[in-house]
Amino acid sequence: MYRTHTCGELRLADAGKNVTLSGWIQKVRKMGGMTFIDLRDRYGITQLVADDSASQELNEQVGRLGREWVIQAQGAVRERQSKNTKIETGEIEISLAAIKVLNAAQTPPFTIEEVSDGGEELRAKYRYLDLRRAPLKRALELRHKMAIEVRNYLDALGFLEIETPYLIKSTPEGARDFVVPSRMNPGQFYALPQSPQTFKQLLMVAGYDRYFQIVRCFRDEDLRADRQPEFTQIDCEMSFVEQEDVLNTFEGMMRTLFKNVIGVEIAPKIPRMSWYDAMDNYGSDKPDIRFGMTIKDITAKVQGCGFSVFDSVEYVGGICVPGAAEYTRKQIDELTEWVKRPQVGAKGLVYIKCNADGSIKSSVDKFYTPEQLEDVAKVFEAKKGDMILVLCGAKRKAQTMLGVLRLEMGNRLGLRRPDDFAPLWVVDFPLFEWSEEDSRFYAMHHPFTAPKPEHLDWYYSDRKEDLERVCANAYDFVLNGTELGGGSIRIHQADVQSRMFEILGISKEDAEYKFGFIINAFRFGAPPHGGLAFGFDRVCALFGGQESIRDFIAFPKNNQGRDVMIDAPSLIDAVQMDELFLSSTAPAPEK
Repeated sequence: MYRTHTCGELRLADAGKNVTLSGWIQKVRKMGGMTFIDLRDRYGITQLVADDSASQELNEQVGRLGREWVIQAQGAVRERQSKNTKIETGEIEISLAAIKVLNAAQTPPFTIEEVSDGGEELRAKYRYLDLRRAPLKRALELRHKMAIEVRNYLDALGFLEIETPYLIKSTPEGARDFVVPSRMNPGQFYALPQSPQTFKQLLMVAGYDRYFQIVRCFRDEDLRADRQPEFTQIDCEMSFVEQEDVLNTFEGMMRTLFKNVIGVEIAPKIPRMSWYDAMDNYGSDKPDIRFGMTIKDITAKVQGCGFSVFDSVEYVGGICVPGAAEYTRKQIDELTEWVKRPQVGAKGLVYIKCNADGSIKSSVDKFYTPEQLEDVAKVFEAKKGDMILVLCGAKRKAQTMLGVLRLEMGNRLGLRRPDDFAPLWVVDFPLFEWSEEDSRFYAMHHPFTAPKPEHLDWYYSDRKEDLERVCANAYDFVLNGTELGGGSIRIHQADVQSRMFEILGISKEDAEYKFGFIINAFRFGAPPHGGLAFGFDRVCALFGGQESIRDFIAFPKNNQGRDVMIDAPSLIDAVQMDELFLSSTAPAPEK
């Protein structure tokens, strides 16, 4: 038996017991004639002590130990004289009687502590060492607990967990697919699924009216902190439901997760907001509603006064920043340069200060009278000490820029606290997006999203203006400015689905080749159905108070989509290439 107890288990009530522990050495400290060893496993840390009463052989063994050695330790539990209230085993220690080295270790390239001295790339290379650190252990424990809660909640409602294939047909309409060559079918390829979308709809056609899966998905896209080429979804689908049924079901799931995982009670009814209101008031389809500072349209108030910058644009809007009137000229210049960055895209910034003495000062004073500026301030209900920040341009672009600026000011004012949760449903998205570059419509969500029933006349219209008015029967779950999940009521009728492909410019031949299996399935009696998918990694990260999802994934990729621990992706040898009927013109990577 390697151990009788774990390193996080023993308490003062166990004093006097002879125990055996096994684990990794966190640190060794020598103090006079005594040596203290912190022994760590997944469950915690226990202090071991070799003192003057220990044998010479044992003290010599202890003297050779190093960090991250794997050992087995035997001894008696006793009360600790200098207690450590920061750890659960801090009232006891083990008086060592024997040690067995199970595996010596090289000195790790970084400290395996709560806060490590290793950089991100170094820790990624030695991910198996980084995973020994307490923050990552807590992250993966939280992920596990959330998965258990999800399964328990959905199981209680009659959902079946059903696996769907990983090797499927490529239907590149959204992000790029990862493709897999087929040796048995020369020149042909599988794709890794971006989501199980078509399969969960086919399960509804098959009569499995409540499906879920905690499933791996794959997208070949440029990465950032909250994206990975392979990620996990809580994927769900239900038959004979309308939007309200879906929203109520998964509000309940999120409420359960908040309560059972992190002990937070959220509002009994999660608010809902249309996509149009979200864009008009927050400049984002995933608004952070933990704070105000909403966007106001002041186009009618500021145009026609001789300021050509405002007079020549479609839209002028702003936000009111509380207490910011005391910003210095240097601070405003810095903020102006900040909004000019490519990530924001503004050409400049106009400010209106509502000074503490009641006066108004603006960067466009010479074009507007104090009375006109006060009239603008009334739109924002600005108070003394506030500052209004104004951007302009094409309507949606200007609103998006203001949305980014709003979040930045929220960060600077400390209004976006990670322990404050404000969930929201965003509904009534446009069904289509028009691309000026391609002169065609794209599906805002995906081509299986149903139009609102009341918009079917517009849906079958040939007029671009009508099609732009069609709303999707879709919904996103948003938390603290992050989209955690999204879904829709699906198209379940073959003629409605065919019309969708027609609007998207997918020919009947292409539609039959790419999606013929699901169109044909609809002809055999598809029920009304809908569902959604939550980004499980993102849910875990937000519940864990982090912005990045990487620490909540055991073995993530870096920003270039590489696993630097196993050095993947990598070349395959010539024999494999020949077996797969592949050749490459790409230059060999540098070693």
